[in-house]
Amino acid sequence: MEKIRTAKVSRKTSETDIKILIDLNGNGIYNINTGINFFNHMLESFSKHSLIDLDIEAVSDIDIDDHHTVEDIGILLGEAFLEAIGKKVGIRRMSHAIVPMDDSLATLAIDMSGRGYLRADFSFNNDKIGDMTSDTIIHFFESFTSSGKVNLNISAEGSNDHHKAEAIFKAFAKALKDACEIEHDSIPSTKGII
Repeated sequence: MEKIRTAKVSRKTSETDIKILIDLNGNGIYNINTGINFFNHMLESFSKHSLIDLDIEAVSDIDIDDHHTVEDIGILLGEAFLEAIGKKVGIRRMSHAIVPMDDSLATLAIDMSGRGYLRADFSFNNDKIGDMTSDTIIHFFESFTSSGKVNLNISAEGSNDHHKAEAIFKAFAKALKDACEIEHDSIPSTKGII
């Protein structure tokens, strides 16, 4: 019998009001409304390629800019994964993915280590990708790694910003899904706890 691995989290501040529901044992079904069309597209791609069901509803101060929305979704998504994964009994824990998209190539390695750390070796040519500020993509991953207590190592190259960002999110999907897979019945650490 498959273990239920879901989480429902919310966060309401003077800047954002966000609700997230995830199912790690899902089928890649999503309903995402962040108020930022390109960010919706990246999170939809993440859900589809990870087979993780994802429901995100965000109301925010998007009229100012997209920073608070992206940051708070990163924080909440990390919290949701931490809750859904539980005590991490039996998970694979570490994984990686290499994803091409036309001119771009993204490499991402993850460790569900219980320690938040991000190494990001990529940049974008333009300030915006669609309606999303490009530097908030790194900030999203900073927020996710901190609240989700995971180690992410991301590198990407390519000339097209859209392709590069999408390759990163697809690599994130593949690596995270694989790291969360249950393959045994013990804690994958010599410490006995993660």
